[in-house]
Amino acid sequence: MAKLTTLSKVLIGVAVISVACAGSYGLARIGGLLDGDGGVATPGKPGGGLAGLVGGGATGPLGSPGNPLKVSIVSFHGYAPALVANGNSLTTTQGSIYEKEGLNVEFVIQDDIPTLPTIFESGAAHCAWRTSDFWAQEHPSLRGNGLDAKAVMVVDNTRGGDAIIAKDPSIQSVEDLPGHSVALLQFTPSDGLFIDAVANSSLSGRKKQQIETVYINPDEGTAGVRAAFESGQADAAVLWDPDLSLALRAPGAHVVYSTATATNLIYDVMVCDTKYLNDPQHEDVFQDFVTGWMKGVEAAEANPDQAVEALKNTEEFFALLAKDEGDDFVKGLFKNVKWTGLEENARILGRAGGMNHFERVYREFDRIYRAAGYIADPNAPVINPSDAFDYRFIDKLLADDAAAKEAAAKPEFTFTEAERDKVAGKKADVTKAVEVNFSSGSAELSKRAMQTIDNEMIPLIDSMGNAYFEVSGNTDSTGSNAANKALSLKRAKAVTDYLTQQWEVDAARLIVVGNGEESPICDESKPESEGVDLEGCRAMNRTTRVAVLAR
Repeated sequence: MAKLTTLSKVLIGVAVISVACAGSYGLARIGGLLDGDGGVATPGKPGGGLAGLVGGGATGPLGSPGNPLKVSIVSFHGYAPALVANGNSLTTTQGSIYEKEGLNVEFVIQDDIPTLPTIFESGAAHCAWRTSDFWAQEHPSLRGNGLDAKAVMVVDNTRGGDAIIAKDPSIQSVEDLPGHSVALLQFTPSDGLFIDAVANSSLSGRKKQQIETVYINPDEGTAGVRAAFESGQADAAVLWDPDLSLALRAPGAHVVYSTATATNLIYDVMVCDTKYLNDPQHEDVFQDFVTGWMKGVEAAEANPDQAVEALKNTEEFFALLAKDEGDDFVKGLFKNVKWTGLEENARILGRAGGMNHFERVYREFDRIYRAAGYIADPNAPVINPSDAFDYRFIDKLLADDAAAKEAAAKPEFTFTEAERDKVAGKKADVTKAVEVNFSSGSAELSKRAMQTIDNEMIPLIDSMGNAYFEVSGNTDSTGSNAANKALSLKRAKAVTDYLTQQWEVDAARLIVVGNGEESPICDESKPESEGVDLEGCRAMNRTTRVAVLAR
């Protein structure tokens, strides 16, 4: 099985760190799937690489049989609709969706994941997959290399296919991770998920430092992460499918935090070279590319068995996986990822009203990665998220499909008070402490308090599209406990009223609690344990907390 488990959305960030060396390559291979001589693969052959893709042999306009639109992908089941649209083939076949659109597409599997400068400068592909979080990391460096690109569509949205998992029964939430080791691949969507989860926790700075992060050798890929978890070398792991589903077979393995709850966090997008995007004569080519993919989503959803066959026919990885685990295992992976058709694109991109989740994620991770020093050029200017996506193609489809736009305007999930009461007794996946300041003895929100809610609570709520929330008021130990509980309840209620009235958060999602001094983050009898003095400890306890409760 080892050769099956380096499925790659792997090491895009490692490539980014090396972006100044545009020729850096060969960062993560699927074991056993390279050419026999250890070289890179040719078009239409799994394994990745540039060989056979560069040169002046193209004939005819872009998108014609002699000059197909080349698209770099990895072996990942989120791209099954595109392969279906191409006739279960890496190259466009007669009678396929893309052929009927009048477009020839060549999908190039590059599990090595070369950098975007490498791809675009060599002519290996006109478009390439990226996740929205790591696109925010790579985009500034791409511009630093004198190039540019924009995303043209969202192609999938992980829904449980990325997760933090553990076997130790004492690890049930993100706040339980201090004192434990967590294995993951650095500079991948797993890293982004982990960073986001810890950042949104109520852990103090000292407690965060007590989480031992074990970065697995890139050459081992997700196979190495799973092996470390299954062998007990790491107490927890951050994985994506199929290694996630395989790792959860281990005795006691359970999900701690996942994109089944954080539904608006990890998106795969198709990013295309602006040298071609900005050329008016190619606009129809990219329009047909997006249109065909959207139709491929419909076809794959209508016939998931065909989607399995498309993966097996085009990607040796999935042929081997199906041989070992069966077609039903491959098909079962589909439940943890949502292929994003036109309606989902409209919702995610805010084209039917509401939050533009792509831009929110892009903006947030640009901030996160700059703070962490993950941007190759720390002096690279911040890019406006709206300049990272070319909306023309999705907007044109929506202009002709009022039903899709209308459907996208409706809430994606429904919430009920009965279900809310049922999950109220569960342990939270993660709890974020927010310093919503009130005047002494008051429960009235100040302008500053409203701004804190806007900046710190709303992004969390927007990320957790499928969650309920407990909003609790908390105090330090000074004063009467009874008075503290009553005041903290009023303050929590003031926060939830603001969320429902100003942000239209469904009231059925919110549980209001006044804890008073009964749920301290910091032990006021031992403030030094958190590296603060007594007043600092009390300030940590005087917070409004948002606990994320999974269904």
